Amino acid sequence: MAAAAKRPQAAAGSSALGKRRADPLSAFLAWCGRAGVELSPKVRLSRRGAVAGYGMLAAAELQPGEVVVTVPRGALLSQHTCSLRELLLEAQESLQSQSGWVPLLLALLHEYTASDSYWQPYFSLWKDFSSLDHPMFWPEEERKRLLQGTGIPEAVDKDLANIHMEYSTIILPFMESHPNIFDPKLHTLELYKQLVAFVMAYSFQEPLDEEDEDEKGPNPPMMVPVADILNHVANHNANLEYSPQCLRMVTTQPISKGQEIFNTYGQMANWQLLHMYGFAEPYPGNINDTADIQMVTVRRAALQRARSKAEQQLVSEQWDFLCQLEMVGEEGAFVLGWEEVLTEEELSMTLKVLCMSEEEFKEYKEQDGWEDDSDEEENSVLSNEALSRLKPPCKKLLYDSVLLTLESYGSDLKAEQDLLNNKEAYEKLSQREQQALHVRYGQKRILHQLLELVR
Repeated sequence: MAAAAKRPQAAAGSSALGKRRADPLSAFLAWCGRAGVELSPKVRLSRRGAVAGYGMLAAAELQPGEVVVTVPRGALLSQHTCSLRELLLEAQESLQSQSGWVPLLLALLHEYTASDSYWQPYFSLWKDFSSLDHPMFWPEEERKRLLQGTGIPEAVDKDLANIHMEYSTIILPFMESHPNIFDPKLHTLELYKQLVAFVMAYSFQEPLDEEDEDEKGPNPPMMVPVADILNHVANHNANLEYSPQCLRMVTTQPISKGQEIFNTYGQMANWQLLHMYGFAEPYPGNINDTADIQMVTVRRAALQRARSKAEQQLVSEQWDFLCQLEMVGEEGAFVLGWEEVLTEEELSMTLKVLCMSEEEFKEYKEQDGWEDDSDEEENSVLSNEALSRLKPPCKKLLYDSVLLTLESYGSDLKAEQDLLNNKEAYEKLSQREQQALHVRYGQKRILHQLLELVR
């Protein structure tokens, strides 16, 4: 198994209100027994032997398909199970937001700070939220310096703007209308931001049924005690299964005694893991890693090779046409994986249209962009092999776009390769510097691989 990435984990210590617990894990396990959470005798929760903080370890050999924990629906912490559920239901219209997280966050604000909360043994696993080290908590200068070019600073800026907006326009008015429950001096913006990161790092969202996918938005997040203690690796050995009565963590591979049991948070690139969970997987562990080429970067590369105003005008018209087809957008990105382009339709069409002559483009527009094209290259998945067989003009445009993308980073691939190969220098880096290095390095490896394919 690949080396595991270290997620900020539960830490022994005091509860949010300063009540110290000598052994928060024992108190939590006792709470699990009362809540009907069933932990297999073949596993144990422990700080020792886990990659970070608490983890789930095999106490005996496990085979694929074994249930290691069963969590009844009543033990889930959500807007539907918290002590404020009726109040939140009554106010659901006024609590709607872009994120869809506001009801759960209000539930957490209350339960986390209520000394008599049913959920206090669960919260006591977290000394406080200082272990959460998402990039949203980094100083802006550090975030931009370490993560320039990765896409994370832009994502964090959007998060922070949304957090401030939700708190000021939804959370504060709701708290002010219920002063017997909430106190803005206790339930601050800073605590709200920490709880957003907590939900990012530890919550689960139940998948929609296939028939509901087109009609409903995603299910709201919920906290799943015990399941949320498991760390993540791309090559995981367990996953969470949902049923009407309960949720079960089930093994997917043979697991030896003493081995850590890892869940998966989905097929996530390192930039997504660091942004949402506060960690990244060291290269080459993350088989799901990706790199982005901003769509406007391809437009920029096309404009750079235009030799006249007429050619620049043609590129602008071609871009507008692609926008009409909803193939590109000002904030969109083409996503590259290790084995293929994940946005192959959008990239294929963009390269094809931007490499057309004026006459070809005119004819293509007259057919509304939907001619009967038997060209295998157009209809094939953009695998690495297919990329190497692109027509020369498309290769050149993609090559130039990759070079422009690489310029957006603050360092080059060789410097980071040297740093990773120098164990002494690497270990002197801060945790943030190490995590950022893994994100940048994986992205640049994918981009350099593409350079070789289209050279």
